[in-house]
Amino acid sequence: MSLRGTLPDTIPLFPLPGAVLLPRTRLPLHIFEPRYLQMVDDVLKTGDRMIGMIQPIGDGLATVGTAGRITMFSEADDGRLMISLRAVSRFRLAERIEGFTPYLRGRIEWSEFRSDRAGSVPPDPAFDRPGFIERLRRYMDERELSTDWNAAEEADDELLVNSLSMLLPLGVEEKQALLEAPDLPARREMLDGLLEYALHGGGDDEEMLH
Repeated sequence: MSLRGTLPDTIPLFPLPGAVLLPRTRLPLHIFEPRYLQMVDDVLKTGDRMIGMIQPIGDGLATVGTAGRITMFSEADDGRLMISLRAVSRFRLAERIEGFTPYLRGRIEWSEFRSDRAGSVPPDPAFDRPGFIERLRRYMDERELSTDWNAAEEADDELLVNSLSMLLPLGVEEKQALLEAPDLPARREMLDGLLEYALHGGGDDEEMLH
């Protein structure tokens, strides 16, 4: 099935706490559990090669995840796999499908995330990028985290915001809220608010989301 045509109604689901895949980004994954090794093997036999990344929330699953297409894989001598997923689109989980495979599958809906499949996104004219970078530097310094600042400076606004939303050490609820943000300005504003809150001695950052 071509990605240019109809997207599939069901895809395998990979529940992984803290791992979100944002539009127009890539996610490397280290696969070693037998059920997920089977999942990758099955997915590579399909035309779409899609896996749905979704976060466990409480005793269930989040209602919104992102489908990614396997674009690279390599196998270690012990059978473990390294794969890379390229984001295709967010989705809404309509129903879990269990029992047919050792891994979860889901019936999903794509309609509300058409913008994810666009080639680009509208600009974010309200983005104070120098101020954001300055707050990011202070946040990283306080937590003794490192990053490639040259790459950060050169990245376009969407790649910068989406990559940070994926990579920063944020909680499951925070990452899910960033994933579900309707557009880039909303996600950027939320991420900037989380940085600002953390820099001013806020407690658990997830308190902002309640």
